[in-house]
Formats: sequence, C-alpha cells, structure tokens
Amino acid sequence: MNANQIEQIIRENAKRNAAKKQDYDPISGLNCCGERFALTVKDKHPGTFYFPVEMQYHPSILLLKKHGSVAGAVREVFGRRNKVTEVQCDYFWLKVCEERIKYDFEFFAIAYETIIDKQTAEPIKFKLNRAQRRLLKIIMERIKEGKRINIQILKAKQMGFSTLVEMVFKWIQTIIKRNWNSFIIAQDLTAAQNIRVMYGDSVKEMPQIDGEKISLDSFERTTNIKLITQTGSRITVASADTPKATRSQNAKLVHFSEMAFYSTTEKNNPSLIEAAAISSMTDGPYTAIIRESTANGEGDYFHQQWLKAKEGKSAFYPFFAPWFEIPLYEIPFNGSYYIPETEFTDKKGDRTKKGTVSDFIKTLNNYEINLWNNHTDCTLENLNWRRMRAAEMPGEWLMKQEYPSDDIEAFQSSGNPVFISEDLEALRKDCCMPAYVGVLQSKCSPTLSITQPHRRKEILEDITFVNEPEVYDAITSTDRETRIKRGVNKIWVWDLPHKEEKISNRYLVVFDPQKGTSDSADYGVIKVIDRYWMMYGEPQEVVAMFYGHIDKDITIWIATQIAKWYNNALLVVESNTYDSNIKEDDTPFIFEIIKEHYDNIYARTEPEKIREGAPIQYGEHTNVSTKPAYIETYISIIREKGYVERDEETINEGRTFERKKNNKTGAKDGCHDDRIMATMIGLYISLNKMPLPAKIKPTKINESGGQFIY
Repeated sequence: MNANQIEQIIRENAKRNAAKKQDYDPISGLNCCGERFALTVKDKHPGTFYFPVEMQYHPSILLLKKHGSVAGAVREVFGRRNKVTEVQCDYFWLKVCEERIKYDFEFFAIAYETIIDKQTAEPIKFKLNRAQRRLLKIIMERIKEGKRINIQILKAKQMGFSTLVEMVFKWIQTIIKRNWNSFIIAQDLTAAQNIRVMYGDSVKEMPQIDGEKISLDSFERTTNIKLITQTGSRITVASADTPKATRSQNAKLVHFSEMAFYSTTEKNNPSLIEAAAISSMTDGPYTAIIRESTANGEGDYFHQQWLKAKEGKSAFYPFFAPWFEIPLYEIPFNGSYYIPETEFTDKKGDRTKKGTVSDFIKTLNNYEINLWNNHTDCTLENLNWRRMRAAEMPGEWLMKQEYPSDDIEAFQSSGNPVFISEDLEALRKDCCMPAYVGVLQSKCSPTLSITQPHRRKEILEDITFVNEPEVYDAITSTDRETRIKRGVNKIWVWDLPHKEEKISNRYLVVFDPQKGTSDSADYGVIKVIDRYWMMYGEPQEVVAMFYGHIDKDITIWIATQIAKWYNNALLVVESNTYDSNIKEDDTPFIFEIIKEHYDNIYARTEPEKIREGAPIQYGEHTNVSTKPAYIETYISIIREKGYVERDEETINEGRTFERKKNNKTGAKDGCHDDRIMATMIGLYISLNKMPLPAKIKPTKINESGGQFIY
C-alpha cells in the first residue's frame, strides 16, 4: 500500500467518524427521524427546536411561532396586562411537551422512559443509539403509511433492539391507543421474566402525563398479564416453552424475542407459535409483528424466514445492524495500535505496538480490508477494537458469531456446527445444476420386486437412462423449494458412466435409506462417487444423485440399478433401517435377495471372520463408533479439499449439521441430514475400505496359445 492510498484511507476515515458522531439531540429534535420544522423558543434551552410536522398547526405552536418565546405565548393567552409567572410558563411548556410525545417517540424516550445502563447498571434516560435510530426510522415510516409494522431483526448482542421494541410498544399502549394489547414471547421462562421486570420498572419511573401516573395491575389474577389501568391495554409476556401460553391474546402488537432459540419439538415449533400468536390479529396503523433474534446457525425457522424476507418473498422487512454501529466498539489511536494475530510474539500477552495510524493501515489483512471497503460505517478505530477483542476470543469463528459484520456472517458463524463453515463454503464453487435429470428403465420395474419375484433379475437387465428435459427445465429455472419438489424421485446426473476405459474400483454407490415416506421425513438418498482421479492423487467427485420418498424395498433396487449402470460399482447400503426391522418384517433378507442378482455389495464383516465361519453382515451400520469416524473423515477431507461436491443442498445440510446439547450430532431441528450422511458414509468407505482404482490391463493371446497381460 503506497503513501497516496494510505492518505486516502485516512481522509475517508475522518469523514466516516464525522458522520457517526453527527450531533443528535432528542430534546431539541436535532437530527431525529421523520419530517420536522425548526422553531425558535428563546426562553427554553437550547433555543431552537425541531418539531414533527404533524404539530406545526397546533394552537400552542402557532403562538410560539408568533412570539418566539414561551413567555410571549403565555402573555397572549392570559392577557398582555397580566404579569407572566414562571408557573404559567412551565405549565404551558409542559402541555406543549405532552402534545409532542404523541408524534415524537425519540422525545418521549428521553423525557419519559428510563432504562438500565448495561455498562454501569444504573438507571438512565433512554437516548437511542445510532442503530436503534435506523430501526426506528423504518417503524415510523410504516406507521405513517398506515401499514402494519412487519420487521425481522437480525442482531449482534447488546444492540438494544429488544429494548427499543418494548419501549415503542409501551409508547403506543400508553400514549397513542386505548385497549391496545401487546404480546411478547421470549425463548424461555427466565427471559420472559426479565422482560416483564424491565417493563414494570420503566412504568414505575415514568413521570405523570396530564396529571396522572401510569400504573400496572395484574389482569384477572394472572401472573403473566398486566393491565395498564389508564388505557385498558394489556401486556402479556410468555415463554415459547409453554405452548398454551402463546395462544392469541387478541394482540395488536406481537414481539417474538430471540426467536431463533425457540425449541422445536413434534408438538411445538416457532412456526406453530407464530401462527397461534397472530391468529386473530388485524392489520392497520400501530399494529406490529416483530421477529427479533441473534442468529442460531442456518436452516432453522428464523433463518428460513430471513431468507424469504431478503428475497422479497414475505411481508417482513429484513433489518440487520453490524457490530461497528455501536459506539462502544472502537479504540482511538494514541501512539499505539493493536497488531494482527499473525504478529503475536509477546509471551506476556501484550498485543499493542507503538506506531501511527499509517503504520496500522499497513498491517491490515484481507478480511479487514474487505470490511473497510464494503462497509462505509466501519472506521479504523472499529478495526483496532476488533483486533483487541479477537485476541481474547478462542477463534475467529466465535468472533464472527458474537460480532457479525453482515447477515451471512451472522448465520454462518453461529449455532454449534460440526463443520467449519469456510471449509464447506469452499466446496460450493463446484456445485452446479446437473447435466441430465431422468430415470433408469430396464426389462422390469423395481416396483414389481415384491409382487413378481420371478422377474427380479430383469430389474438389472437392459438398463438405460431416460432423460426428462421438462423436469430438467423445471429444476434449473425455479426457486429452491420448487426445485427440490420437482427433482424428487429422479436421478441427477453430472457425469455419465465412462464405459470406454476399464478401471477397477472406479465408482462407488452409497444408499442411505429413508426413515419414512411423509413429506417431513428424511429422503432416501443415493450418491455416486467417481474415484478415477485418485489414481493421480486428485480428488474424487460426486457424479450422480437420487433422492426420494419411495418405499425402501423399491429404492434399494433403484440403488442397485444405478450401481449396475455405473460399471458394476460397489454398492454400499446404510443398513440401520433394515437392521432395525428384523423382528417386524423380512427386509433384512433383502441383501440376500439382491446378492442373488448383484454380487458387488459391501459387507462390513471382515474377510478373516468370514473365512472363520462368521455370518456375512451386508451394509454399513451407523452407530456410536462409526458415526464419529464418518464425521472426522469428512472434516479432514473438506479441510484438504479432498473431494468435489456437485449438489448444493448437500452443502446446505452440512451447514445445519450440529452438535447437540447431549453431544450427539445430527441435523438442526426442522432440517435434514440425509444427503450429508450419505456423502460422509460414501467417502469414509472410499478412503478406508476400498483399494485405489486401477486400470484393468487387457489380455492378448500369444502365438503359442498362452495369454499375457500388456
């Protein structure tokens, strides 16, 4: 980086700091949201006020415009000959302020609201920070348009958005509307209680309005519902863990707090909670549905709804605030700066180095440069703070989780994922639509394997692939959900079987059977792995895939057909589904039936034990011993870029494959792991149970009648 570039960055940084430190005064109304007009009031500090335009024709404002002071306005009201008293002036100004709070939330917040400061734990007046003001602007725009406030808030920690939402609700319920109920749902009982206490404490601290003190009373002896006596509005606070408590309370204002952390069970999940809470809501001004949460990884309901909001496919406005919008997160340059992690050498833990801002700029790494270039709110002081905090974190992934810079970073770095997101995302560049989509046909359909057992061998005879262009067009030109629905029960082919060159152990076909046939059940997944390039030290790659909800006694024959089509590939079947049904039906004997017609089936029984007379156990069994091995193998493979993935949904499933609280691993609640499990099993077998592929050398008859290999 040359001197001219450094100077440009320094000048730009000065502009950014000036913009972030722009004067903001909710008492006067300076730089507050909404359209405003200036009004001089000489005998009230600071002398110039910026009132909402809705007030400009109010009688008291017209008097202030005419006289330029409270005293002048009061003198006209009480007569010019009467002496104006301080009490009269204070009362007149009080009535102006009480009229103002109907239109000016920021003034209401600073004048009437008290919150607990997170740094000092002391009560302070509620002055909005920069990120809160940006959110408030959107809320007020919706109100002015007469629309319901539908916003989904994705946040970093300690941003104050939950506080803002509760205070806006309180403003509407105490100042604007009567009989206007609010409903707040927190992720658990403790969080619900904290919200209830915060709300109650803020009401206690409120000054009188129009000579009356706002008060809260219990509603019909309930513990979770409070009644604002003066307006008849109710505040209900419930936990997402208690489904009955989240039933509709005829609410006009609904706040889902930390929604990404709501539990998901068979009988209760965020979707059902939301539907129950808003079932009787009406639309219109001063109504609201607010989803708010820090991220909890990808794939859950909150993440799915966020993606829909971003794509404009829902009624919700997606709102995200990065960590560098908070004034606390910056460290000025006072003759030293924090060094990047790559330069840590001091064993005493000193992470600073003497130098100027120019010296600091020279040490910026690629990630920091991208932050600077892509986010005009990010300053050098922010980056200096980030280095300090990152040095205290166990890893960069946790830094991004706690202090995300954008929504992608927030979701990718949160939750408790098994796989490193950067390693998975590196695979995505090779993902693409298949070259063909279709089905395999043969002399006999796999659907007849049970009813016409005498024709089973025909299922594997004269196998041909039938391309289906209409299905291909549908999956390549639609959205993700439609693509998944239209592509079900079809074979996705990225590379056709290579027949011209004879290679042993080239293809591997892995089948992870479905656990049911309902739409919510995991799919049965078949993946084909081409191991050809392993002969030259290059990665193996996925070349075909099938996923479906067909009965497993049919799908296993489809898997066998695919193995036969791909040059008699090794067929690996995850056997848990079959093994678990031993006492219920005859499915465990399916392996013996398949073996009669296709002999290249993987058996987990060691050859030595078979020779000793042990029974052959076909298939790969997933258990507490083998599953960790699959996972560790996959972690190593993706770290070293050891295979090529073509299916993007496999990457998506890897992103939502998490470690549970009981230390088990699996799909996040509401997500699937069938594709990633099939892939992990296949790669594990490929690396640990199969010899390397090799060219099969043809034989030639010599003149004496013997054979030799060349």
